[in-house]
Amino acid sequence: MVVDDHPMWREGVARDLTEAGHHVVATTGEGRQAVRIAGAVRPDVVVLDLQLPDISGVEVIRSLREAVPDVRVLMLSASGEQQSVLDAVKAGATGYLVKSAGPQEFLDAVRRTASGETVFTPGLAGLVLGEYRRLATTPPAGTEDGTPRLTDRETEVLRLVAKGLSYKQIAERLSLSHRTVQNHVQNTLGKLQLHNRVELTRYAIAQGLDD
Repeated sequence: MVVDDHPMWREGVARDLTEAGHHVVATTGEGRQAVRIAGAVRPDVVVLDLQLPDISGVEVIRSLREAVPDVRVLMLSASGEQQSVLDAVKAGATGYLVKSAGPQEFLDAVRRTASGETVFTPGLAGLVLGEYRRLATTPPAGTEDGTPRLTDRETEVLRLVAKGLSYKQIAERLSLSHRTVQNHVQNTLGKLQLHNRVELTRYAIAQGLDD
């Protein structure tokens, strides 16, 4: 699904996606309409502009995640400002690409976003990682020494999440059931006060657990 208030840009992005073999289920230029449509068509990926005429892209992300919890959002914006990027990521964006990106870079970003990877325009990844490192040093609620109390198994699962393994792969690696892996991830999210696997991966990388 493509959300951008500039018709020529919106149609061009949709055309590029279609020609690359992706199925574009909807296009729109308004944020509130995007949320309504997404709830009906349930897209896998939403390519979203930051600046929309009715509500901000950040507000759209939050509403989209409520309407379609599994949706992945790739911001495609003219702005590469630090605060814009961090606001989008904290709201739940899977990736952030500036509009100066080339067609192939954009299509690759969409493909990677669809597969669950975090994607950023070169230079922005370091910015986001730096922010998560800062957050990682902030004591979470319920801890005395600022270190989240994860069990050995939770830490082991978190390490494999950071390496990019799927729940199925983690279950096979550790000889656990898929449901048990999901439970460990949900428990870890709760302890770290994070909201989804994307945030969990960034936290794990910030802690050096991807080595």
